[in-house]
Amino acid sequence: MIPPAFDYHAPKTVGEAIALLGGLSDAKILAGGHSLLPMMKLRFAAPAHLIDINRIPELRGICEDGATIVIGAMTTEAALIASPLLQAKLPLLADAPKLIADPQVRNRGTIGGDIAHGDPANDHPAISIALDAVFTIEGPGGRRQVAAENFFQGTYITDLADNEILVDIRVPAFAPGTGWAYEKLKRKTGDWATAGAAVVLRLSGGQVSHARIALTNVAPQALRAEAAEQALLGQPLTDASIDAAARAAMAITDPAEDLRGDRDYKTAMTGQMLKRAIRAAAARAH
Repeated sequence: MIPPAFDYHAPKTVGEAIALLGGLSDAKILAGGHSLLPMMKLRFAAPAHLIDINRIPELRGICEDGATIVIGAMTTEAALIASPLLQAKLPLLADAPKLIADPQVRNRGTIGGDIAHGDPANDHPAISIALDAVFTIEGPGGRRQVAAENFFQGTYITDLADNEILVDIRVPAFAPGTGWAYEKLKRKTGDWATAGAAVVLRLSGGQVSHARIALTNVAPQALRAEAAEQALLGQPLTDASIDAAARAAMAITDPAEDLRGDRDYKTAMTGQMLKRAIRAAAARAH
């Protein structure tokens, strides 16, 4: 289908983009376009104005700021995968995007667009929660920062106001010995997750000393599974502790029934993806 008519704007600075957002009624930000444009073609979204932020260079790039890795919101999935800095300091963020869609989409789709869209089926929300990421948001009143776990509030609902832009994603570099994994069940290559689990953990003296767990597409928003983390912390990694974590994660799910499965199936697959992710993360922790 052809989308409804709209006016197109291409600011060259974040300030210009924010001014347009504040001065125009019914405006939407266009990043990679792989979420918004299909919705417009299906008439699920019909903004009167599109503000294309692809010409704002300050929104791209990956760099270090002390012990923090800073990723511009308009950095593409392909750039994440290819980044030597991420491969060395945050390998989860270089590896997980390989499971997102296909190469064509990854060359255009952006990490910020994936996050700001607020779709629980997108992969970066859960990954960013597991990474303990902080989002920098800019609006007319200046910049503010929001922890990833507080940003997602429901399906397509985030902490981002209508006149604000996601500027960057800030993530602590992995400490030595950190294990990580993102496991995603999908029907076919390029599909959204039936269920997914992101895990970051560390071991000390044979016991789990750090655990962050987040879940994809099994609730109206990405979930942090704190009870599952507690089931692992201070325990040796055994079948029993991993099973306990999986049960705790399954207990907080609220999946929508669709062509990918009913509620019981999606809940069960949450447990299976988490078990796989914990074991894969543990194998990398050294």
